[in-house]
Amino acid sequence: MYVGVDCGTQSTKVVVVDIDQAAILGEASRPHHLIEGDNGKREQDVSEWIAALTEAFHEAVGEARIDAREIRAIGVSGQQHGMVALDADGQPLHPAKLWCDTETALHNEALIERLGGRVGCLDKLGLVLQTGYTASKVAWLRDTHPDAYQRIATLLLPHDYLNFWLTGERVAECGDASGTGYFDTRTRSWRHDVFQAMAPELSPEAVLPRLIDSHAPVGTVRSDVARLLGLGDDVLVSSGGGDNMMAAIGTGNIAPGMVTLSLGTSGTVYAHSDVPMEAEDAQVANFCASHGGWLPLICTMNVTSATTKVRELFGFDLTTFGERVASAPLGAEGIMALPFFNGERVPALPHATASFEGMTSLNTTADNLCRAVVEGTTFGLRYGFERLGELASQASQVRLVGGGAKSSVWRQIVADVLDVDVICPRLTEAAALGGAIQAAWCDTQTRGRGESLAALTERLVEVDLDTLTRPRGEPVRRYQELYQRYRQALAERYDVAP
Repeated sequence: MYVGVDCGTQSTKVVVVDIDQAAILGEASRPHHLIEGDNGKREQDVSEWIAALTEAFHEAVGEARIDAREIRAIGVSGQQHGMVALDADGQPLHPAKLWCDTETALHNEALIERLGGRVGCLDKLGLVLQTGYTASKVAWLRDTHPDAYQRIATLLLPHDYLNFWLTGERVAECGDASGTGYFDTRTRSWRHDVFQAMAPELSPEAVLPRLIDSHAPVGTVRSDVARLLGLGDDVLVSSGGGDNMMAAIGTGNIAPGMVTLSLGTSGTVYAHSDVPMEAEDAQVANFCASHGGWLPLICTMNVTSATTKVRELFGFDLTTFGERVASAPLGAEGIMALPFFNGERVPALPHATASFEGMTSLNTTADNLCRAVVEGTTFGLRYGFERLGELASQASQVRLVGGGAKSSVWRQIVADVLDVDVICPRLTEAAALGGAIQAAWCDTQTRGRGESLAALTERLVEVDLDTLTRPRGEPVRRYQELYQRYRQALAERYDVAP
C-alpha cells in the first residue's frame, strides 16, 4: 500500500493505492484558505496544510478499509514556487508566499536585470525568471520583513516543507527546485552565485536544502507523526516533487510523445524531453522532471480560479455553472474574456487585470459570461500550447487533468480550440496519484524489488475511454477565428505580439 499527497492551492488531496491490485482504494481532500490582497498578495498558513493532510489521510485510509500500518511509503506533491522560510527551530517566519503571488513583480524585474536580462538568465539558469518563482519572494522578504529575513535558517518549497514535517529532513529534488529561480536546470544544481545576488546576507550552503535524486527517499516518517497517522515503523517518504512533475507521472507522461494539460487553479501544459530544451521563447520553463529527464512547461495563472470567480458571482454550484456554459452558444454571442484576475504569467503580464469585451445590452447574460470565461481561459492555454512548438504540435493526444477536466463541456471546448483529441486519466487528481506511484518506485528501488517507473505507470495509469473527446470540424474553424480575435485583443491592450 502506498499513499500520494497533493498539497495544492485550494486543498490537499490524499490517495491510497494498492500497486499489486493496480487499484486506488481510497481518496479524500480538505480545503485551504487563501490570504489575498489587492496588491497581488497570495499567501497561506502552512499549519493548514498539516491539518488538511492529517484529516484527508485518515478519511482516505478509512475509505480504503485498510490498517494504516500496511502503508510502506508516502510521496508528496506540492504547488510549485512557494516560499516557506524557517528559523533555526524549524518554525515558519512568514506565511507561505504562493506561486500565484504577484506582489513581488517589481523584485522579479530587478533580479532579471541584475542577472543580465533574458540572455543572462538563460546562461545561468537555463530559463528566464518569472513573477511567481521563489527567487523574487526571497528578495521581497529581504526588503519588507528584514527581521524575519535575517533569521532564515532554511528555505523550502511547499512539498519540501511537508517532507520536513513528515521526516525532519531538509531536502529538495530537481523537478520542484527548477522553479526557484536559483537552480540550474541543465546541470541540476543550485546556483549559489545567483542566490547570493538576491540574498547577499544569507549563506546558500546553509539555507538551501540538500538535493536528492527523484527515486531516492527523503527518509522515514518521524515516530510522533507515525503515531498521529497510525503508521507502522520505517515508512519511507519519497523525494516527491512539484505538482506538475507529479502529475506527469500520474498521467504516464514520462517519455517523449505525450502532452499533459491541467485545468486546475492555474493551467499548465507540459511534455517530456530527454534533453534540456533550448527554448527560443523565454515563456517556456525548462524544468527538470521528477522522474529523470526534463519537463518543458508553460503556466497560465487563471483557469479554475477564474471560472470560480464568475461562478460564485452568480451564486451557481458546479453543476449549474456547467449547464449555463453548455446552454450558451459558441463564442458567447460576441463576449470575450481576458480572464487575468491574478495577473498572468504566460504571456508575462503580472499587472494585468480581468476584462470582458464585446458586451451589449442584448448579449450580457449569465450564460454568456460563464461561457466566455471558460473560452478565455482555454484560449490562454492554446497560447501556451503553441509556445511548446514541436513537443506539442506532434502530439496526437492530450491527457487532461485537474478539476476542470471533469466537465464534458470544457473537454469539448479544449478539443475544439486545440484541434486535438483529449482524454482524461481515470483518476483526474493525477498529482496525488503520481506521488503514490513515485513512492512505490522509491520503495521498490530502496528495498530491492527494483520495479521500474515505466512498469508502474503502465499498470497504474488508466485512461477513461468515456472521456475521449475529438475536435469537430465547424467548431474548430470558428474557434480559430475567435482565437485570432483573442490574440488581437492581447496585442491592442497589452502589446503582446499577435
